[in-house]
Amino acid sequence: MLRGRRAEHLDTVLDVLVDAGIRSLEVTLNTPGALEAIRRARTRFGEEVSVGAGTVRTVADVEDAVAAGAQFLVSPHTDPALGARARELSAAYLPGALTPTEIVTAWNSGAAAVKLFPARLGGPRYLRDLREPLPDIPIVPTGGVSAENVGEWFAAGAVAVGVGGTLIGDALDGGDLTALTARATELVKAVPA
Repeated sequence: MLRGRRAEHLDTVLDVLVDAGIRSLEVTLNTPGALEAIRRARTRFGEEVSVGAGTVRTVADVEDAVAAGAQFLVSPHTDPALGARARELSAAYLPGALTPTEIVTAWNSGAAAVKLFPARLGGPRYLRDLREPLPDIPIVPTGGVSAENVGEWFAAGAVAVGVGGTLIGDALDGGDLTALTARATELVKAVPA
């Protein structure tokens, strides 16, 4: 997940992530130039990488992101109107939820999977507890996921994970790309096959 205050380093950061083996990229819509970055990433990476939009909060966001080429849409919350419009536009929708009630509501809104957010509040044990009564709902923990604990998240039942600040660090602000490469490589190696 890429959330930045400036867009000037976005393409370089995306290149580093893809070169390290990451095959799904989420650019949050509150990043300056996000739609253009999504458009460029889809052109540059083609089918090699899934590119999505994060922090999707309105129907207009859904429409703009899909028009830019986003293949999936991630929200910090659940809004059935977003899910309905995403389905109409053939884009996967991953609404955010935390509690069992919110997760079931999100799933019933037509979600492709549910973003467990903020996942750091309960950790992998919380996800394991959720999977017991909700084994049929694909859950993607986001917030607090790192190379050090990604294996625990998958062991607890995650179908995928969202990794942001612990991976990106200061790279979007012109920071150390060598460190980003090391973190991305470590994360990819830590994901169970």
